[in-house]
Amino acid sequence: MASTARTDRPQGIGETLAALVAENGSVGHPYCEAPALLHGDHNARNLADVAHFVCLLHGRYPGVIELAAQRVTDPIPRALLHRAGPGFAAERAFLARLVVAAGPIPSTLGQARSEAAVIGQTHALATLAQSERNGCALGAALALVLDWRPIRGVLDIAAQRFGIQPPPLELPVLKDAMAVAVDAATTPGIERAIAFGAQQLLIQHRGLWDLLETREMARREA
Repeated sequence: MASTARTDRPQGIGETLAALVAENGSVGHPYCEAPALLHGDHNARNLADVAHFVCLLHGRYPGVIELAAQRVTDPIPRALLHRAGPGFAAERAFLARLVVAAGPIPSTLGQARSEAAVIGQTHALATLAQSERNGCALGAALALVLDWRPIRGVLDIAAQRFGIQPPPLELPVLKDAMAVAVDAATTPGIERAIAFGAQQLLIQHRGLWDLLETREMARREA
């Protein structure tokens, strides 16, 4: 009977999650596709900037996925997070290699403020991933898994620029994340919490891209 209830439950949260990532995630940020980042004369320093700051945000262990896995008790979402953990561990190792290959962080006006801002973001994400509100940590982790793909696209370009081989991306795909969100959303309150957690993580990612774009402009105008 419980299985039938889950099957018949509306699929709205899965669609909401997909829409949030598509509309509010990294893929929609103009700097992700900016010529100055991907193809410009100074794209090496801009790509190095991305590598360093993404590593500052997501390069530490435990991260969002591991912290969320400690909060999530429902077996199916928990299993997905445990599968995602090793995949994101490989991404952290890739980030560390990329930062070394990219060399020192590009000198930019307001460096200390930039680093402080991203450290503040790491604390915000850790708080989100440890939220006691049922569904919030899961939403954040699912959004990270999905939004990592456009971020990884930029990191792959950086890897090519700096001469290293990126590992295969081994994270759950959109279909699996949507299914897990639907499975976990057993009440309207949990559904709202999943959406909230996802939205808040995406806000932090957009904020990071805003910062990186501002830093690129500051270097260009210096």
